Amino acid sequence: MLVDGRPVKSLRFPNTPLVKGDCRSYSIAAASVVAKVTRDRLMQEYDRMYPGYGFAEHKGYGTPQHLAAIAAKGPCPIHRRSFSPFRPVEIEMELFKMPVAE
Repeated sequence: MLVDGRPVKSLRFPNTPLVKGDCRSYSIAAASVVAKVTRDRLMQEYDRMYPGYGFAEHKGYGTPQHLAAIAAKGPCPIHRRSFSPFRPVEIEMELFKMPVAE
């Protein structure tokens, strides 16, 4: 299997990493196009399922429009909790936890 980028040690099968693989391999370039078209179609569907977030326009990228929608509506079920706008809140909450008295 060809991997676009650096070695992925967690893969449990033989792979060949290619930095800038989409420029060096037709199969990686084609897979990249298929992945983008598939993602764009998924984002169109998510836009219908979760109106008001603008997924059809920003495709899930952290644009100002997307961040404003999250601020106004909060995250929806498809938002990754590791997405950077959510991480600072989790870190701040940890900072202000009160120790439990024993």
